[in-house]
Amino acid sequence: MLHYNTSSVTHPSTFILLGIPGLEAAHVWLSIPFCAMYIVAILANFTILFIVKMEPNLQQPMCYFLSMLAISDLVLSTSILPKTLSIFWFDSREIEFNACLTQMFFMHCFSVMESGIFVAMALDRYAAICDPLRYSTILTKPVVLKIGLVVVLRGCILALPYPFLARQWPYCRTNIIPELYCVHIAVVKLACADIRISSYYGLFMQFCVKGLDAVFIAVSYIQILRVIFRLPTKDSRIKTFETCVSHLCAILAFYIPGLFISLTNRFVQNVPLYFHILIANLYLFTPPVLNPIVYGVKTKQIWDRLLRLLTHKRT
Repeated sequence: MLHYNTSSVTHPSTFILLGIPGLEAAHVWLSIPFCAMYIVAILANFTILFIVKMEPNLQQPMCYFLSMLAISDLVLSTSILPKTLSIFWFDSREIEFNACLTQMFFMHCFSVMESGIFVAMALDRYAAICDPLRYSTILTKPVVLKIGLVVVLRGCILALPYPFLARQWPYCRTNIIPELYCVHIAVVKLACADIRISSYYGLFMQFCVKGLDAVFIAVSYIQILRVIFRLPTKDSRIKTFETCVSHLCAILAFYIPGLFISLTNRFVQNVPLYFHILIANLYLFTPPVLNPIVYGVKTKQIWDRLLRLLTHKRT
């Protein structure tokens, strides 16, 4: 039974998150990898933040952007995974209407922020490789702080219409969401109204915002590769390219699952709902786990500092 507010626009007091329809019997087993990913994401990202803070050699633009990425990953995973685990472990499926909209805002906001941070990192690599003599004067600390502020404001402004639009619609069909969390399109599909504005805005965000970010990153790396291929020796080309490997791996982990979801939703028929939900969860939960590991292994100063910390604790 739905319980509605007395306002002119009817809202359910709560939504019911089904989890992963079709795999309810496996929820307890699925909680094991989800919980493991959350623990790794928390520990690894806090470790990155601690090492960047404590290591003077890491007080540089790329590591500032890496710290922003770690904070974004922490907030993104924490806004979703605790509720996901409560569904798996305690069958706690109810979520209040306002809490659902709050989760929606944070999820979309920090996903956009993460995309913006990758663009900032691409700018950093472009400046470092294509204009190394002016790198320290281009990306000064004030400039990095301004870029970070723009990324945060952009994420907040672009994500704000999601809960705002979802609040405008009347809900008179059902309050059951066949998802693990309050993703925008799954919520507004429950509305008994014309939700084309919500759908169009979702497409705008997916293709115009993140799509343009991906294009900017691709153009940056085309220029970077042109410079790398012009280097005189093979060793110098490899050494220069290695400075981009961690960033490229993080970008692939962020964008490829999203592209795969879009393609399967539009062109692949008769795919079980649980398959789409699992892929969508990989899209959200994998980057917070992989990003700190990739950067920790590929960034020599971070790896060396971590080894010194571990060695010091054992002695």
